[in-house]
Formats: sequence, structure tokens, C-alpha cells
Amino acid sequence: MRFRLLRRRLTISAPRMAVRSALPWPLRWVMVAIVLGFCAAIALWAFEFGREIAGLDTHSQKELVELRGEVRKLREERDRIQSTINTSDSLLAAERAAKAQLTAQIRALESDMRGMRDDLGFFENLLPASGADGVAIRGLQAELLGAPQAGTQVPMKWQVLVVQPAKNAQEFKGTLELVVSGSRAGKPWAMSLPGGPQALQFRQYRRLEGMVDLPGDVLVKDVTVKVMVGAASRAAQTVKLQDAGARS
Repeated sequence: MRFRLLRRRLTISAPRMAVRSALPWPLRWVMVAIVLGFCAAIALWAFEFGREIAGLDTHSQKELVELRGEVRKLREERDRIQSTINTSDSLLAAERAAKAQLTAQIRALESDMRGMRDDLGFFENLLPASGADGVAIRGLQAELLGAPQAGTQVPMKWQVLVVQPAKNAQEFKGTLELVVSGSRAGKPWAMSLPGGPQALQFRQYRRLEGMVDLPGDVLVKDVTVKVMVGAASRAAQTVKLQDAGARS
């Protein structure tokens, strides 16, 4: 009998055995809730303790809000100052541009005044001399625009005013001849306009000017202008080049 009981317990046909806790499930849930509450209390305590250590209490939060407000005000003030600076820079740039433009205008006016002064001195010769009649040459000027140098050409600028001082004068028709004289290699030298005499036609006055290229090895002394009618000379004037350059 005992052998049969022992064999049934040791074989596969032995009855199943279950191990169960002696605590009922409501009591187990209560214990789990207590443990979770205790853990939550510890976590809350650690959080509050950390806030105290970091200084994030109610007073610190208020200071933080105030500091944020001050930062916002400072940013607004900075933006306002930056806007003022940008406006000042724009006004300064506009003032500089206006100053540069005004300077350019002043220089242009000064150049115009110099030209008008030269023209005034040149046209002062338009005043008729007492008892003058016929054609007259006034204001002959000549100027070298560079230093003479052998093997090169030096430009010479010239201008002359031809007038008929008489009022209600008849129209004049003739030619203008210009001759540059000097020395070259120790010998006398002379040169006329490359294109020959210029046609001259006017009633009261006529201003003529031009450029002549001279050899660089020539020592220019005199410039002579003649007003011709056919082969007859009606007026002539000669100036020394250095004197003419000083007047110009």
C-alpha cells in the first residue's frame, strides 16, 4: 500500500501541487500602494530639496521675472538706439554726398570764373579806339604746352581776336596768316600754319584759335599774325612767345 502511494507520487500520474501566498490580494494591493506612495514622497522631497539648493524658490522666481522684464526693456532701448544710429548714419552719408556735390559745383564755378576772367580780358580789346577804322588785331596770345625736346613735337596753342572798330562796318572777307619764327641748330627758322592761311569773314569781330605742332629742337621766339586781302596786308601783330605765355 505504501509502495503504491510512493510510486504514484513519483510518477507522471502524481497529483499537481500549487504554492499560494497566505496574503489575500486586497492586502497585497494596499502594500504596493504604500510602497509607491513612499517612493513618490521621497522623489518629491528630493525635488524640493534640489530647488532649495539651486535657489529656485518663490523669491528667486520673482527676481527671475523682474530680470526678464529688465532684459526686455534693455533690448527695446538697444533697438531704439540702433535705429537712431542708423538714421544718423543715413543723414551723415547724405550730408557727405551733398558736401561732395557742393564741392564739385564750387570747383566748376571757379573754373567758369577763370574762363570768364580770361574771356573778359580777351574781349576788352573789343572796345574801339578813338578814330580807329579798318581791321585791327587785338589780343594775340600763344603758349607752348610742353618743354622742347629733340626728336619730339611740342604743341603750341594760339588765339587771336580780329575786329572792325568802326560801327556799322561792312562785312570783311580775307585770310589770316600765322607765322612762328625762331632758330634751329643755330640758323633762322620759320613755320606757317600747316593748312595754309585760314579764311576770315566777319562783320564786327572774329575770334580764332588753334593748335600747331612744332619741332622739339626749335627755339621759338616770335609769333606773327597777319590779316590779308589778296596779297595786301591789312593788319599785323607780333608777340614774343614768353610774353604771350605770361599774359595767358
